Amino acid sequence: MKNANLWKALGRNFIISIVLFGALLGLLWLAEMIFPALDLLKWNDPAWVVGIPASVIGVAYILTIRDPQNYTGFYAGIIMSILLGTQFILQGGYDSAFLFFLVFIPFQMMSIYKWSRNKDDGGASFEPKFLDTPRLILSIALLVFITAGDWIMASIAIYHEPILENIAVKLLSGLLISSSFLANYWLIYRKTDSWIYWFIYSVAGIGLFIILGNVFSIVLFTFFLVINSMAGIAWIKATKPENLYWAKIFVK
Repeated sequence: MKNANLWKALGRNFIISIVLFGALLGLLWLAEMIFPALDLLKWNDPAWVVGIPASVIGVAYILTIRDPQNYTGFYAGIIMSILLGTQFILQGGYDSAFLFFLVFIPFQMMSIYKWSRNKDDGGASFEPKFLDTPRLILSIALLVFITAGDWIMASIAIYHEPILENIAVKLLSGLLISSSFLANYWLIYRKTDSWIYWFIYSVAGIGLFIILGNVFSIVLFTFFLVINSMAGIAWIKATKPENLYWAKIFVK
């Protein structure tokens, strides 16, 4: 019965996501009708079309795992990752496609396994927790390392230009990769810190697409920012005082 309720919650969240995106697409269509120069809806672009169901499923995924007991959202996360990986292949972003197919999907499968067992490695109740200080330092170091690595790779393999050119785009692109990697990884272990990385991901996406002038993606990542912030607040509230660790000086 409990599992049935979890799947029902996922179904409800799919309906909510469809309604929200239907309203969003309707508003964008209206804006495009009033200001045709915006060119917001690109139905002739296969990558853009694939991105629509990926985004709908992605929001249902986030809304579902907002409940730290509901592992069914990760099934939606796997479908989302397949669609996003396909989208990046169509756009020529093979590094991001690699990340979705060979990193995110295995992470999400591991999350299903860990969350559905509802036990942590010590056998205690598997509750949301912040990272302890050593893991926090390691996580921040990984964020910097992955961002720098993606920056260098983008300079050499994608843009074919000096490392110190096009700095803002490379920095924000690197943050997108590193923050989404860490967000997915820490979700496996129900670490509340994962939502901090989803927040960074959303803000970096907004900044990147402002620079690139992609209005639709700016709206989309603003939408993600709101959804991810709501989920993060829900997890913070669900984190017991003894599990706050480094965050105890900020959260009461």
